[in-house]
Amino acid sequence: MPLTIGWREISARLALTILAGALIGWNRGETGHPAGMRTTILVCLAASISMIEANLLLDTRGKTPDAFAVLDLARFPLGILSGMGFIGAGAILHRGSLVEGVTTAATLWFVTMVGLCFGGGLPGIGVVATTIGFFVLTVLKRAEDYLPVDRRATIDLTAECDSPVAATLPAELVQQGYRVVERGAATQVADGRRHVLYEVYWRAPPGQPGLGECLDKFAAGPGMIELAWQLGPLPDRDTTRPPIP
Repeated sequence: MPLTIGWREISARLALTILAGALIGWNRGETGHPAGMRTTILVCLAASISMIEANLLLDTRGKTPDAFAVLDLARFPLGILSGMGFIGAGAILHRGSLVEGVTTAATLWFVTMVGLCFGGGLPGIGVVATTIGFFVLTVLKRAEDYLPVDRRATIDLTAECDSPVAATLPAELVQQGYRVVERGAATQVADGRRHVLYEVYWRAPPGQPGLGECLDKFAAGPGMIELAWQLGPLPDRDTTRPPIP
């Protein structure tokens, strides 16, 4: 970081900052994520301006030898990064076991660092970082569609006591490569109903046909009353149903 900078240097830093923020934001906005182009540009600019301001304050003309220690310009980027931590935390959304917005928060944190690089007079690192970040958000995003991942779902089944579905369904799923664990069962003798909870595990790419297609033929099976499933862990116990031991 040079001790003195002019408007030409400042304009170049701001231009590179806007281009980097726009490139990352265009990718996020194109895929419908909350942190779009305007958000990433503003975040990147805020970080860059803070470093430009710190750079302008580095001018030692007319200052005492201990001016750096008194001014402590490192607080500018530190404050920016601390603030982005709170903004990133607000972008993360929890829905039970489902966590959304982690990549959005990481993107905001990333463009903050890119802005600090450009604003601090390190365009080489900023360009390299922007290139790597764009590669991660585009190429690796497409690669994730083909990488197998561990998946889990819960099957909530209610059928008549004499229905064969409760016995044939887990065996059929096991034959298709799923791992099935029975988590609980309850029988209502008066109504002649049986309620069973299964937890299913499998490994497959996100684009592969899901569990729902395998369960369609069981939904209309003999004696079936209700068949529901959802991704994630066991749902909260429904107080209207019999307790599961």
